[in-house]
Amino acid sequence: MSSSIHARDAQRTNRLASATSPYLQQHAHNPVDWWPWCPEALALARELDRPILLSIGYSACHWCHVMAHESFEDPATAERMNRLFVNIKVDREERPDLDKVYQTAHQLLSQRAGGWPLTVFLTPDDHTPFFAGTYFPREPRHGLPSFTQLLVGVERAYREQGAAIREQNRSLLEALAGLEPQGGAELPEGSLLEAAFHQLALSFDAEHGGFGRAPKFPHATDLELLLRRQARLAASGGDPDPRPLHMAGFTLERMIRGGLTDQLGGGFCRYSVDDEWMIPHFEKMLYDNGPLLALCCDAFSATGESIFRDAALATADWVMREMQSPEGGYYSTLDADSEGHEGAFYVWDRDAVRARLSAVEYPLFAAVYGLDRPPNFEGRWHLHGYRTPAQAAESLGLDLPQAEALLASARATLFSAREQRVHPGRDEKILTAWNALMIKGMARAARVLERPDYLESAEQALAFIRSMLWRDGRLLATCKDGVAHLNAYLDDYANLIDALLELLQVRWSSADLAFAVELAEVLLDEFHDAERGGFWFTGRSHEPLIHRAKPLGDDSMPGGNGVAALALQRLGHLIGEVRYLEAADGTLRLAAESMRRMPHAHASLLMALDDWLDPPEMLVIRAADDRLETWQRLAQQGYRPHRFVFAIPSGIDELPGTLAAMRGGDRPLIYRCRGTHCEPPVTSLADL
Repeated sequence: MSSSIHARDAQRTNRLASATSPYLQQHAHNPVDWWPWCPEALALARELDRPILLSIGYSACHWCHVMAHESFEDPATAERMNRLFVNIKVDREERPDLDKVYQTAHQLLSQRAGGWPLTVFLTPDDHTPFFAGTYFPREPRHGLPSFTQLLVGVERAYREQGAAIREQNRSLLEALAGLEPQGGAELPEGSLLEAAFHQLALSFDAEHGGFGRAPKFPHATDLELLLRRQARLAASGGDPDPRPLHMAGFTLERMIRGGLTDQLGGGFCRYSVDDEWMIPHFEKMLYDNGPLLALCCDAFSATGESIFRDAALATADWVMREMQSPEGGYYSTLDADSEGHEGAFYVWDRDAVRARLSAVEYPLFAAVYGLDRPPNFEGRWHLHGYRTPAQAAESLGLDLPQAEALLASARATLFSAREQRVHPGRDEKILTAWNALMIKGMARAARVLERPDYLESAEQALAFIRSMLWRDGRLLATCKDGVAHLNAYLDDYANLIDALLELLQVRWSSADLAFAVELAEVLLDEFHDAERGGFWFTGRSHEPLIHRAKPLGDDSMPGGNGVAALALQRLGHLIGEVRYLEAADGTLRLAAESMRRMPHAHASLLMALDDWLDPPEMLVIRAADDRLETWQRLAQQGYRPHRFVFAIPSGIDELPGTLAAMRGGDRPLIYRCRGTHCEPPVTSLADL
């Protein structure tokens, strides 16, 4: 009898069964009467006068899985949730608009940083949060009440303390409004670039790389800002300061050698739980790996060091092997867990490694990756580069080429063995903004590493966006199993324009330029605040929420306003569109005060400011023979973040704006512009 009841419960589904989000589908068999965020659920809460229990997470989130298992799968807990609340489950990756609003509200209410799972209780009439937290355990511990205690207490407070809650809600909405930038008449000062560098230098971990203490996140945008500073200093002549390149290069090297990187399969995990980049939170996110792929290419261009090239190759190969759909789009994430345990897919027993490797391979592999030391993860070994290959080779009396060949062979053997394990879950929804970040990374890798297959991968992803996520002149945010929906956000438009400009530097496409212009026009029409400057995260046609934000700082992704300002400047200079330049100018003025308070938190905006104060050089090459490709490659050699090179075949005549005047001739021509000033064309690179 009990087994038949269990089987029947396993087949029971709630409203999440038809969702496109794999995270929501993970909760489709919960006994909780979950709703997605939708008008029907909000109307029901008003009708019943029940608070809304809003739970926000994502499919690769370890503690989301824990809370689901402890509470949402428990019939007694679910009965209480269903009786007292209208329960709404949200995928923060599909609805970053809701996540941003309620994470900020959580910080204001609790005076603590947020995270996932995010647990928020909302008043039913206006959806304002009156209590918020993150993970709550099944039993009281670590100063936290049990989740069932919380449910009872919150519902009682809603019934008995209505006036106090209304007053708190009013204050919260005022506080949210007060967080928004008010704008100013002045541009940010160029000295903020210096101030950001000094802030980063003060928090730099000289022993292990990175900034501050654990948990340590990659922060690719900060490292890119440091590389750009080094390039700017080198171009100015004199004796350049070596610190920016050292801070960026050393941090990236330690991440690559450490446990943050999958040493066998490639790709970066989300963050390290320790100072040494040793033990990661094992999930792999597309939005980390796109910028880190581009950063590895930049570091290789700046230094010539093979470790950065090899990391770029491993990351790009992993993306194509495991994260690209047959239709072309890139999937979102790989889970931290497999077989119910975090990191189980990645860790090793020492005897199993020794049994698989040869007598020559094992001592070297153990010396590099720490199998000759005590276990570093729950009694097992997660591969972490304690020694460099050169150090281990010297200690074992091997020459470096021999050692590197042995290590490559050992990694290949262990990779093949690991492929037989149960793989982590993969979230196969395709998000526009995250795909744009990876398209940019793959395009950079195609150009720097001269890999046409990487270009083909990026073009397939772009074609997917054009065919599935561009509808009636507007972008959609997400697609799963052929179903695309949800209005796109600022990040989608800004990052896709930026990615298209990167692709145009690999190979010219008039269709891609036209698409970038279409996206820029929607960006101005839907998101731009022409009166005060800057861009809202949600468009004018988006559903109204309790707060409409203009996010300025960078977090796990580059800030949308910074990317928009940077991309619009570049596109505006390329085609001579003044409106794009004015929108970028207004964004910088809006952000000036926020940038002055915390310069290093606004790396994307600082890069836009850097380009505004000293516009990058733009080379347009027109040729009909093989000199087009040769000159393009020569002009792009080295790390040149302040130079953009577009090689346009002479036969293409219908070009927009100022490009129309840069015609091809009987012989190859090179046009050189800086900002709004262009010089007469020259007939060879030497003439530049």
